[in-house]
Amino acid sequence: MGTVTFTSTDTPVTAPGTAPASSTAGGPGLPQERRLVTAIPGPRSQERFERRGRHVAAGVGTTLPVFVESAGGGVLVDVDGNSLIDLGSGIAVVGVGNAAPHVVDRVVEQVRAFTHTCFMVTPYDVYVDVCEQLGELTPGDHDKRSALFNSGAEAVENAVKVARSYTGRSAVAVVDHAYHGRTNLTMAMTAKSMPYKHGFGPFANEVYRVPTSYPFREPTAISGEQAADRAIDVLEKQVGATDLACLVIEPILGEGGFVVPADGFLPRLREWTAAHGVVLVADEIQTGFCRTGDWFACDHEGVVPDLITTAKGIAGGLPLSAVTGRAEIMDSVHNGGLGGTYGGNPVACAAALGAIATMREDNLCGRAREIGELVGGRLRGIAERHPCIGDVRGRGAMMAVEVVDEDGRSPHPVRAAAVSAYCHSQGVVTLTCGTYGNVLRFLPPLVISDALLGEGFDVVAEAFDATA
Repeated sequence: MGTVTFTSTDTPVTAPGTAPASSTAGGPGLPQERRLVTAIPGPRSQERFERRGRHVAAGVGTTLPVFVESAGGGVLVDVDGNSLIDLGSGIAVVGVGNAAPHVVDRVVEQVRAFTHTCFMVTPYDVYVDVCEQLGELTPGDHDKRSALFNSGAEAVENAVKVARSYTGRSAVAVVDHAYHGRTNLTMAMTAKSMPYKHGFGPFANEVYRVPTSYPFREPTAISGEQAADRAIDVLEKQVGATDLACLVIEPILGEGGFVVPADGFLPRLREWTAAHGVVLVADEIQTGFCRTGDWFACDHEGVVPDLITTAKGIAGGLPLSAVTGRAEIMDSVHNGGLGGTYGGNPVACAAALGAIATMREDNLCGRAREIGELVGGRLRGIAERHPCIGDVRGRGAMMAVEVVDEDGRSPHPVRAAAVSAYCHSQGVVTLTCGTYGNVLRFLPPLVISDALLGEGFDVVAEAFDATA
């Protein structure tokens, strides 16, 4: 195709509705514009994708087969020179933007000093600095301890280890539609079979699943408290509180479809777990670090978990995760029982300190709320014209629509995939999710401008029109 330029370049100023000054230019000062110079994917990306097939395992999936050359602010630039609007943030990872200045500066400084010693061999300050920040930012004013790891699944596994050590119990409870990772234990904790569990069993035992609060799919309207009592009834009948080490739950379900539970659901579960000595673990791997308009999604209803797992947005794109929780629970594990060779790598810790500094300075919690209002309004407007959108939901910069069939309820994954594919062809990166594969989810960088965001959702609107 010929060169087509869609511009929405922004002046780098900090004001409501614009990207923060420290981030507008992106990593290498990229123009904040959608620009298509080839079809998507272009010839150079196609060549590289063929090479990928010769060397990368087939089981590693790809959503959009373009090879990225640079990225920053709200755009990804591919090897063909196309500039794409990023509505995925690497699955909620680069909330502060790709190559955010504070992240880059701290990483470069740390790389020049040293790249690894293993914290369990010779410790270093940046690991402790991150733990200190986590203690300040996570819900609750109690005494806290943290341990650092590499991935979200590692954090979840270690949270379960800590809960079992503290309680002396073995059973683990999770909710329907949950996603917690791809390791053996976390696959057992994850609800969805394809692509996460199919063919990989047998899985870890002593994992029990209970109903969640999914307002759109409740057969009859029930309150959050009633949904929680339904889950508690299953736990008391099938597991028993005295055998339950922990209840692990995402405050807003991520891969399961961006399901926001009814108000009162989480507080009621917190009340029950506290009364029975069950450790409540909040999996905030996708929801944490300003994504939902608060530092953590639990903050919305004032829920204070015993343990909280974090990853994704914590370090601006570098691999880092954490378990943070009550000191008496975290310290129940014997010396040497937690850790790992790369856990809390100094370069990743430096990146986290840069990312957190950016979130603080640019008030990215407030920016996430602004994004939520803008995106929610656009999605509701599209839903008024397209009955296939059964539900618009989310919080802050974590928004989604559930795509349904003509009956207004049956999942329609084919239409969802078609809408996403159209967006990709027009230079907008979108993602799908949900137990039924029928949810379009939107996770823009928190530093994206209103202009670029608006243009991205113009394309989303076109996609629903084009696939009607």
